Amino acid sequence: MEHVALVRGEIAGPNADGDDVLVRVHSECLTGDVFGSRRCDCGPQLDAALAMVAREGRGVVLYMRGHEGRGIGLMHKLQAYQLQDAGADTVDANLKLGLPADARDYGIGAQILVDLGVRSMRLLTNNPAKRVGLDGYGLHIIERVPLPVRANAENIRYLMTKRDKLGHDLAGLDDFHESVHLPGEFGGAL
Repeated sequence: MEHVALVRGEIAGPNADGDDVLVRVHSECLTGDVFGSRRCDCGPQLDAALAMVAREGRGVVLYMRGHEGRGIGLMHKLQAYQLQDAGADTVDANLKLGLPADARDYGIGAQILVDLGVRSMRLLTNNPAKRVGLDGYGLHIIERVPLPVRANAENIRYLMTKRDKLGHDLAGLDDFHESVHLPGEFGGAL
């Protein structure tokens, strides 16, 4: 599996020590990152991370392939979507398929960051499990930097499940008010 590291600025070398690097470890999401699905927050998180690293002038966005559907793969993810359309939440759908709620492994990502020269980082994430999965291999996470999440009618239940069942730090969801759909939007199709 080939992962992709987008590096901006000097991470380690004569003029950089690998410390205090802004890092996003992003899990592959074909439906969100490529097709703009509104069922998840993946595409907007990737866009926000790229913009934040660009503004910072130094950082890494590590795109982890094989993490589709929290690690269950594209076909299982599409089956989970069918269960979600029938009323299951994102966690229960995975479990009903006999799969874990989250099957991702961040060990290879941590090794890639070490190879890039990262020693300490400010991690762009709302997911506490990502911090645990990366806090090794000599890496030190000095800060968790939250990523902005924009709820919509298609992803609000998904986001609330991530917050309530997976412990994601997603504030303000209880104040969500359904927005108006614009012509041409996919709605719940993806």
